[in-house]
Amino acid sequence: MKEAILLVGGQGTRLRPVTVNTPKPMVPAAGVPFLAHQIARLAAAGVEHIVLATCYLAEVFEPYFGDGAGLGVRLEYVVEDEPLGTGGAIRNAAERLTCGPDEPVLVFNGDILSGLDIAGLVDAHREAAADVSLHLVRVADPRAFGLVPTGPDGQVLAFTEKPQTPEEIVTDQINAGCYVFRRSVIDTIPAGRPVSVERETFPGLLASGARLHGQVEDTYWLDLGKPESFVRASADLVRGIVDSAAVPGPRGEALLLPGAQVADGATVSGGTVVGAGARIEAGAVVHGSTVLDGATVAAEARVTSSLIGAGATVGRQTVVDAAVIGDGAQVGAHNELRDGVRIWCGAVLPDASIRFSSDR
Repeated sequence: MKEAILLVGGQGTRLRPVTVNTPKPMVPAAGVPFLAHQIARLAAAGVEHIVLATCYLAEVFEPYFGDGAGLGVRLEYVVEDEPLGTGGAIRNAAERLTCGPDEPVLVFNGDILSGLDIAGLVDAHREAAADVSLHLVRVADPRAFGLVPTGPDGQVLAFTEKPQTPEEIVTDQINAGCYVFRRSVIDTIPAGRPVSVERETFPGLLASGARLHGQVEDTYWLDLGKPESFVRASADLVRGIVDSAAVPGPRGEALLLPGAQVADGATVSGGTVVGAGARIEAGAVVHGSTVLDGATVAAEARVTSSLIGAGATVGRQTVVDAAVIGDGAQVGAHNELRDGVRIWCGAVLPDASIRFSSDR
């Protein structure tokens, strides 16, 4: 369990339409780039060497993470000249691995937050003598995910990627984006072309008689593909619902970064992060949100489950609920922003210009 591959498709940049195009566009989760939590969790599980595989905005990662020594690992970077898909990225990154052919290699998707027992997954992989083991979770609505039914012994029976009909929904178990590969199996993935592990590698291995083991663990699991999920992940990390040594402060209802100001009479709760130099004025209520560096939430404003960009302003008595305010945007007083609304960087929204509730 010494080595891992971390697959990064520009993670932390999915919110770029509402963040400034700077050399460091990684949106922080619980005060640090989200990948820091992934790396910290891998390090805590005993991983010593991580190969970070990326193609999109790769230049932002190395200046921040360096060689990984600050997070207790040896970190290397492999950059794709063109997108290779999940399987192609794993095969490309494997050139930097040093373990033997029968050793386990962890593979993590970089856009998943999970409370998975990483060491336990590797132990189960070894016990099952599997070629590949997959972390599986159960979800209420599996239609947006890859279904993975298993037998009584955990052996994977089939793969159905994003089922389209009721007949295809044969299980609520989904691929949770963390795998353990036998090192030699990675070498069977075709090199130099796009490959999907979900649509090509795993079904092909199953058809060839390889042993694929599914480890169902009903633990915390969150796909960060939407802004609201990213904000929730940050709040859950701050509150300690998911453990990460990378959180730069004690667990609790709020994380105040250096220079953050919360006025008397303001309420900050629910795992809210208040960035460096950000201000929460008297009477404001901020719950379960991320307020980035230098932003201001004015007096008596209410912000819930939202992302407030760096240097942005939320005006007096404005309501922001499940919304994203871009860096440097100015939202005037007495506005109401709800249900996934995004305000672009630098936009100016005058006082009392938008509301969602009725006039009654």
